[in-house]
Order: sequence, then C-alpha cells, then structure tokens
Amino acid sequence: MITSCFVSENELTEQKVIAAELAQEIRPRGLTFFVETFGCQMNVRDSETVKGWLSMIGYKEAENKESADFILFNTCCVRDHAEKRLMGNIGALKELKDANPGMIIGICGCMMQQEGMAKKLLRRFPHVSLIFGTNVLHRFPEMLRAVLNGDRIAVTDRADDAIAEGLPKLRDNQRSAFVNIMYGCDNYCSYCIVPYVRGHERSRKPEDIREEIANLCESGITEITLLGQNVNSYGNDGTTGMRFADLLRYISDVPGLKRIRFMSSHPKDLNEDVMQTIAALPNVCHHVHLPVQSGNSEILKRMNRKYTREHYLSIIERLRELVPDIEFTTDIIVGFPGETEEAFRDTLSLVEQVGFASAFTFAYSPRQGTTAARMEDQIPEAVKKQRLKALNELQARKTVENNEKYIGFVGEVLVEGCDERGEETMLYGKYQNFKMVYFTGCKELLNRYVTVKVLQSNKNSLLGEMIDA
Repeated sequence: MITSCFVSENELTEQKVIAAELAQEIRPRGLTFFVETFGCQMNVRDSETVKGWLSMIGYKEAENKESADFILFNTCCVRDHAEKRLMGNIGALKELKDANPGMIIGICGCMMQQEGMAKKLLRRFPHVSLIFGTNVLHRFPEMLRAVLNGDRIAVTDRADDAIAEGLPKLRDNQRSAFVNIMYGCDNYCSYCIVPYVRGHERSRKPEDIREEIANLCESGITEITLLGQNVNSYGNDGTTGMRFADLLRYISDVPGLKRIRFMSSHPKDLNEDVMQTIAALPNVCHHVHLPVQSGNSEILKRMNRKYTREHYLSIIERLRELVPDIEFTTDIIVGFPGETEEAFRDTLSLVEQVGFASAFTFAYSPRQGTTAARMEDQIPEAVKKQRLKALNELQARKTVENNEKYIGFVGEVLVEGCDERGEETMLYGKYQNFKMVYFTGCKELLNRYVTVKVLQSNKNSLLGEMIDA
C-alpha cells in the first residue's frame, strides 16, 4: 500500500512569502497573464491554481495572449495530436516575444512529465523560459522568481507527489466548481500515459474536501463536481478511512450544496454501495460519465480495463433500476490494436443497446511508453477513420432519440450562460441529469435555478420555455 503524503504548512508559507515579495514588484507595473488550458477537467482545475498564484503575485488576467506579459500553456498528453497542437502554439508566440522581450512564456501540465519532453522543448523553443509538471504547483512562486531573475528552468520532479492543501485559486465560474478528491491513477490501462505522468493514486483527506466545499458554498457556489482520474478509487490508498460512497454521504449535507457531480468513474470500481448512494442522496446528480472504451470483452482485456462487456451492461441495468431518470455519457476508442470488424460491431451494438446521451469518441492514438504502443496488429489509419465515422453516425442518431423523449419534460435548470445574438436573449443550462436546454429569458437569471419545460428537441440539445424563475 502506498500512502499519501502532504506538503507541510511551513513549505506552503514559504511560497506565500515569496509570492508577497514578488507582488511588491509586479503589482505596480500592471503586468498581465493569460493561461490557455488543454485537456480534461483536472487540467482546468490545475489552471485555477496557477491563476490563483499569479493573482496573489500581482498579475491581472488579460483578455488575450497578445496583451499578456505572462503566457502559460497547460498541456495534455492523452492524445498524440495534442503535442502537435502545442508545438504550433508555442512556435507562433516567437513574434510576440520578439516584440515584447520581457514577456514570460511557460508550459505546464502532464505532457511535461513525459520523459525527455521538458529538455526537448527548452532546446527547440529558446523563447520559452518556464516548464513545470503537475506535481509542483505548490512551488510556483519560487519557480517564477527564478525566471524573473533571468533563469530558464524546467521542474518536473516525480518525487513531489505530495498533496498540497490551501493553495490559492482563481475560479471564473460563479455557479459551479471543480473539487479534486484524489490525484494520480493506478489502473494502467494499456493505451494510457496518465499513470506515468500523474503518478500513483493519492486521496485527499475527507475533512479537507468538505472544508473546501463548505467555503465554496458560502461564496455562493451551489454545484460542485468531484474530480479524479477514477473517483471510485477514492480511499484505496488506505489513508482516508472512507471510500467513495462514504465521501458522498459525508459531504452531502454541506449547507447550500444543491448539486453534486463527479467524474470520471471506472466501471471496475462502481460498486453497489456507490449505486445505492446515488439513488439515496437527493443532491447527487442523476448522471454518470462511465467510460466503456470498447464493447468487446477481448479488446477490453487487451486494454487492461478489468471488466467485461457483460459487467458493464449489468452496471447500466442496475443503475437504471435504482434511478430511472439517470443519464449516461461515455468515452469510446475505435481502432485499438487487434480490433477486428466483429469486435468493432460489438462496440456499435453496445452503443445501440445502452443509448448514451452523448459520447466522446476517439480513434486510437499510440502513446510512447504505453503497452498498447508496442502491440502487434496495429490498425491502419484509414480503417480507424472509417470506424470512427460509423460510430459517430450511430451516436448522433442515439443522441436524437435520447433528446426526443424529453419533449414535455419539466425540471429545474441551473442557468450557465446566455446568447444575446438577435432580438431575443437565449439562456442555457443543464437539468440535474446533465441534459442541456435552451430557452428565452434575461441575463439577470445567470447562475440561478429556473424551471423549464421542454418544447422540442434539436440535434444535440433541447429547446424549452421557462415556466418559473
């Protein structure tokens, strides 16, 4: 058993002292920052911490890269195209750096934890000054101080897997918030690089999670999303005295907490206790993002997913018994090494049978250092493309079918945004089970809950009318 370790209060205090010292220099100069985030919600949450540090240090957020004095890319390493996209974005900044020599350009995120990546980027892009990984966010002030003193640095220490509590945060969202409950992953799916770059699973203390949620609710947040590479593994490291279902019950009575979401769930760990808890707690949302990846048991075995097609379908069936209005979303990979036409048809039949509300679909992308990248029977790109097209066409039809059943439905919506194009103001938000609906209203209703009736279904969303604000 690997136990979680934590950054000491003294170390964090030292970093905050450095931040305060830097602020005396930065704030009078009116310097600005711009952070661009790629990848999953975990990266979004990490960016909130970096923005919190930058604000504490005295930077103001800029509207775009062109007007910023500090530019940071928070990267993702899950798919190969993300690396190519990053290279293009960094290269394009050279002209900005030439025009503003004092500009700092940095790169962070899980891609920086890949072996050799940091050194490669420093060599290729001389205009980049700062590179750091996912495990050193608590050391941001000292890293920035070194860069301001003229150094070019890369900090990707894997020894720093400790959990840091009490880091500053700058959240843009006034209605909902992401809350990490754990870090890292121990699943080692054969196609995935994440365990190698984000480290082993470490769970936060339940009292720290509850305190963060309570503070958010006191500030006006009513919806939180619990984050982890696999939230169902919470507590597996033996440090918390709780498992995931226990944690849901422990936080459910926080005053002001109206909605609890979570992602992602791994099917191998979604047990009866979790399912019963979803059904029992009124503020746990009736939506589960449950990545299936493939509908064929042999491919799932090659993926090291540790469940079968039959087990996955049994979870879907059981949750629908307990929570009839539950909605499922998923992730699916096509073209995994060894995937035959018959195996691919198993994926199509599973999608047909489950009827996902939506799906994130991908053609398999080899990642250096993973088991799958070394497998024989790699699938030609043309075949992957063809299969992805067929899968997307099927899911598009299932999404339409899923939407049509909501015509006439009445439910509570949290207003997330508005579109003021044209004469009418269109508001949009989600029902408790993650279905998105658009309706006319006024922007003063942003971040509030309203009752909306669905009038018609569109290709990817619902159109309704507000019947109670």
